[in-house]
Amino acid sequence: MQAQITAASRDLERHSQRGYDASYGATLDQFESHWETVAEHADTQLRGSVQQWIDRSRQVIAEHLHQAAAQAARELAAANEAAEAQRLREQQRQASAAAAAEQQQVLEEQNRARAEKQQAEQQALRQIGELIRKARGALNVGSSSRAASVRRSIEENLAGAPPLPAALASQLQQLDKQLDELKDWKSFSVTPKRAELIEEMESLVGETLDPPELAERIKSLQEEWRNLGKDAGENLEADAQRFKEAGRKAYQPCAEYFAAQALILEENLRRRDALLDKLAAFEAGYPWEQADWRTVISTLRETKEAWRLCSPVDRRAGKQQQENFVAVTARLQSRVDAEHARNLNQKALLIERSRQLLASDDVRKAIEGIKKLQQEWQGVGPVPREMDQRLWGEFRQHCDAVFQKRQQESATHTAGLENNKAQAVALCEQLEKLAALEPPAVLERAALVDLRTAFEAIGEFPRADTRELLSRFDRGLKRCEAAIASQHARAAERGWSDLFEAANLVRTYRLAMARSEETAQLDTLKRNAETCIASAQRWPRNGLSALKQALAGERSEDLVANETALRLLCIRAEILTDTPTPPEDQTLRRDYQLQRLVQNMGQGARADEANLDAMAIEWVGVGPVEEAAYQPLLQRFRRCRERGNSRAP
Repeated sequence: MQAQITAASRDLERHSQRGYDASYGATLDQFESHWETVAEHADTQLRGSVQQWIDRSRQVIAEHLHQAAAQAARELAAANEAAEAQRLREQQRQASAAAAAEQQQVLEEQNRARAEKQQAEQQALRQIGELIRKARGALNVGSSSRAASVRRSIEENLAGAPPLPAALASQLQQLDKQLDELKDWKSFSVTPKRAELIEEMESLVGETLDPPELAERIKSLQEEWRNLGKDAGENLEADAQRFKEAGRKAYQPCAEYFAAQALILEENLRRRDALLDKLAAFEAGYPWEQADWRTVISTLRETKEAWRLCSPVDRRAGKQQQENFVAVTARLQSRVDAEHARNLNQKALLIERSRQLLASDDVRKAIEGIKKLQQEWQGVGPVPREMDQRLWGEFRQHCDAVFQKRQQESATHTAGLENNKAQAVALCEQLEKLAALEPPAVLERAALVDLRTAFEAIGEFPRADTRELLSRFDRGLKRCEAAIASQHARAAERGWSDLFEAANLVRTYRLAMARSEETAQLDTLKRNAETCIASAQRWPRNGLSALKQALAGERSEDLVANETALRLLCIRAEILTDTPTPPEDQTLRRDYQLQRLVQNMGQGARADEANLDAMAIEWVGVGPVEEAAYQPLLQRFRRCRERGNSRAP
């Protein structure tokens, strides 16, 4: 899941940095859909970053659309200018043509009367000939209904037409013959096909297919029904009614499914409406003059997260809703940004005042001023974390410099010692808080080094408190060192757990190879093992090389010999940790002990015989074993490791 989250977030990050192309929007939708399937498992900071990358990508699309609209406007203006110029030229041409046309009008009127009758007769014959060709074309593609419709049009044109020439009369007679033959053939072929489609549709009633698949199948049958001739065959009305009724019954589960999906989309829209109303009411009714900006920031972040969880929604129905939400969040974010800017300005002014106090020659007055500035600093509202840390470092540097100057004044020596004590107590408390963190927290040794450096840099303490402060800080350091050691032990044990998990996947793959499973199954098992190996963050020493060697093992395997090798490893671990061996392996344990006694007589135990880690690496290299035998042996071996670790100093 972490790998999928990383891949999905990297895709969106890289996409947000791309330039626009034809597939930009579709690719963004694909990446965003992929992200939504894993986003709920990602941490809040990553989700915020991903949302920024998505917003940045949508800004790229918006900029492209804006540029395209501007280009289209320019092209339209140019086209309008060209059209106007063409219109003017056309007016000039028409004016010139009008004079010439006037001269020809009288002659044309005389000729028109004679030609009209002849033209009308020729036009009627041409129309009839064209209709005959259209009817033949319809017959050639098997459309008897279209051909019959054209034939009726021919009959209407015959009423006002002159007698047909012999060629056209022959063509019409041949058309009537072909039309009758096609109708007879369709009546013979379409009726069985209709019966087949009705049976198929009725077979879908009560079918347990997924609703989308069932709906697609019903749609396909309905399309085939529509493609049949509408006027061919017998019992047309009864068959159509039967087919329609079967389709209605078969589609009932689909209707219920799509209705349920629509309710989900509608519910998400309703929930988003509620979130939008709540956020708008928050914006309208919040007392911005006395705003608690941490509450505002938290509300904005939580509302965005809740909005994302209210999905999916109908994009078309929720478009305006999404635009309104973006507008409200943008307004709130602008308020937050303005508050950040004000607070940044206040802290910059405090830093400048601390710099002026550092340059003052009156150390006592400068110290009092620094204390007041520190109190004012605490009262300043929130700013972005990365900038706050930088500003605090600069402010703290000036404050520390002023306090260091105080140490040069003998009159303030005692106050300086008390300040040093307060700093030391704060560092001790910080150490104690670190030491009290729960195991999921990660302690860094560098942080302890920084705290030690800070503690050592404080300087002198009041004499009465020096021993207690040094002892308290030392105790805190030791507790943190112990917590780090425990943390490293847990990390190491996680590495061994990952090693055994990956070894099991390698064993499954090699067992499938030994059984000559199908290539697709082998590829899947190998890919699972490789993914597991690649996803681990830390491996025990020699663990990764052992896994890779095991994964590249030969195709044929001796399963019995491999099982015996694992049993011997269990026995060796049980001997090393004084763990009882199950009764079924007592004989094998005695044989092994006797063999080891003979081999090691006078030589002492080998290093790998007394090292559970080396045995675990050896375990990875053993070939495949049947699942039923492997899991009990693995439990025995891991119990020995747990017992050995618990007895370790």
